[in-house]
Amino acid sequence: MKLLSLCPLYQNGGASRLLRRLYEGRESQIITLAIRANSIKPQKGKISEIDLPIYPLQQKWMRWKFRSISTYLRDEFFFNYNSKRILNTVKKIEFDTIHVINHGVYCNSFYDKKYLDNKKIWVSFHDHYRLCSSVEDAKFLWNIADRRLVISEDLAKEYEKTFGKKKYEIITDGVDIAELSVPVKSNPKVPQIIYFAGLLHIDYYSLFKVLADALDLMSIEEKRFKLILRGTQELPLLTNRKFEVEYRKNFITDIEIKEELDQAAILYLPIKFSSPDFYLYSLSTKLVSYLGGSGAILYHGPEDAVACNLLKKNNAAGICITLNVNDLVTQIKNTLEKTIEISEAAIKLVNHSFDLTVIQKRFWEIDKL
Repeated sequence: MKLLSLCPLYQNGGASRLLRRLYEGRESQIITLAIRANSIKPQKGKISEIDLPIYPLQQKWMRWKFRSISTYLRDEFFFNYNSKRILNTVKKIEFDTIHVINHGVYCNSFYDKKYLDNKKIWVSFHDHYRLCSSVEDAKFLWNIADRRLVISEDLAKEYEKTFGKKKYEIITDGVDIAELSVPVKSNPKVPQIIYFAGLLHIDYYSLFKVLADALDLMSIEEKRFKLILRGTQELPLLTNRKFEVEYRKNFITDIEIKEELDQAAILYLPIKFSSPDFYLYSLSTKLVSYLGGSGAILYHGPEDAVACNLLKKNNAAGICITLNVNDLVTQIKNTLEKTIEISEAAIKLVNHSFDLTVIQKRFWEIDKL
């Protein structure tokens, strides 16, 4: 099989991590068409990649107003021009199967029924269309796909209700069993590391404000904490606190991320309260990567989120479902006291539902070959 991966996504996002994991070990079978909207060229990896910039490119110097103008021009005035370039590029590539991500306005630009007659179409649905696409594009892809690869049962059921019943498969990120760490009891004699890795949008600031206030309160009780933020911009709300804050900004490999996870007592998993279309349907890839760490997950977000339901059902995290500082203090203490139990439950969850080898076999249809 020769697979063309159509990937209109930023390389450090959760969906890109998922693709890297699914493609691992089969890089020679894959060509990626990276639809790039900014001036920063992607890093070279093991997969053969065609870099296709779409215009006008977002430049590094652009602030939000200029970025908005650039996006509007690119997605409106230059849409037909960019779409034709994408389709023409696809037609020059030899492949048997195309793997498309339902994300962005150009996710359907590959489609030419006559050209694709003898080729398979796999579509991944990572987020609700209201967050990343349009109802028209999502419906089109849902109906033409030979395989529908969905991030959660909740999203699949929502799409079946909206677009009609179709066969689908649940394909998520996974953890290599060899990557599972031995649970480690937190040591109260050293600063307790609270770790967060990932992009941070403004909707998360309220959660981090509560976290910071909670750590301040606990620091008064002579407990020592260190908050490590990987890949996150500096936050003014974290200045002049009673605990140490360390920003780690460089992009690092998944192996290096795993090493950092294993140094933490608590793996902080905030889910924003402000976006039901996200938290009701999307399963964070960050959650899955946290499951393999030696520390304990601390979930902080809506009670009815798909991530909360999964973790709560399996006792695989400390759970705080409010923006009340005292509630979070209680859950931080609880999580530190039950690090071993929580981590062991997370390992059981990986073995049951997130074994990467099993997920990769399912994605590549190994059992059907």
